[in-house]
Amino acid sequence: MSPLKKSTEVMKQRVQEHFENMHCVLKQDEQAVQDSLELDLRQARTRLDQVLKTWQLHQDQVTKSISSMQRALSNSPLADKDDKGQPENLRNHSHKKPDVTEKEIRLNEERFKRLLKTLSSISKQLKAQLQRKTLLLDSSPMVIDRQTCHSQITVTSEGWGLSFSGSACSGPAHPLQFDKVCCALGSAPVTAGQRYWEVDVRCCSAWALGVAYASMERKGQDKGSKLGRNRNSWCLELRNSNLSAWHNDRHVACKGVGQTQLGKVGIWLNYDKGQLLFYDADTMAVLQMFSAAVTPVFDRAHHQFTQPVYLAVRFLRPPQNQMWPNHLELCPISTA
Repeated sequence: MSPLKKSTEVMKQRVQEHFENMHCVLKQDEQAVQDSLELDLRQARTRLDQVLKTWQLHQDQVTKSISSMQRALSNSPLADKDDKGQPENLRNHSHKKPDVTEKEIRLNEERFKRLLKTLSSISKQLKAQLQRKTLLLDSSPMVIDRQTCHSQITVTSEGWGLSFSGSACSGPAHPLQFDKVCCALGSAPVTAGQRYWEVDVRCCSAWALGVAYASMERKGQDKGSKLGRNRNSWCLELRNSNLSAWHNDRHVACKGVGQTQLGKVGIWLNYDKGQLLFYDADTMAVLQMFSAAVTPVFDRAHHQFTQPVYLAVRFLRPPQNQMWPNHLELCPISTA
């Protein structure tokens, strides 16, 4: 066996072991839930048996009382009767019913409705994580290039977090810096292959995320320096709680999203095929896809990316009645 084939077989074996372990855990959990259901059924049956036993005793007592009263009536036609013509001692016995409610002999339906709801949620999360696993293979660490940051953007020491500050930071302007648009680029270009990043957007109410060529304009505030408003950039944008996708100054609304606030946005880039996808990183729902195919909105995109591509972020100004958004963070992704 060649070393390459041997290495492949070892990898297959390890992958198989991981999936077998997952199957084992799922099977054990399924058995635990089934056992819980069976226990609840046995407890319900026990309660039902007790109720039936009590009712049987009650029936026997009523039967004996009827027999006793019939004998008494046959011997004494003038026996005392209550206001309904029924002997008083028979009336007392016949109305002595077991105090049992219907709920006492039912399964705990409410508990298992909650169980089914929880299992449904876990199933959706598991499906999302299994979809995400392939993208994680393309994940790579990314930090912000401070030389590109607008003067009102502050970057954390690790290079992952960006905050908007109310006043411009002191220091000389850099040739690569965005001077009017509140934008910044990632530090490492992508020139081949596939990459995946995630950005935490929970602490920002208006933003744009995407990719751009290094040739995107950095000076001024016309369309050439704004994400998605030119042919050199593509982005997903949240403004006034509306999510849209932009390229070459054209946009489409992202339908089927917006019911819940986005927590993290996943960005997957396939440089060689000219593809760019945006995900809700929590559910792995596709928010928007750009590709080299002809689209009615964006015209023809590049058959392939023609320049190195950089991760790009931008703070947008929210409505006047809202505070300025303050923080975005590139998520360090672990595959452990």
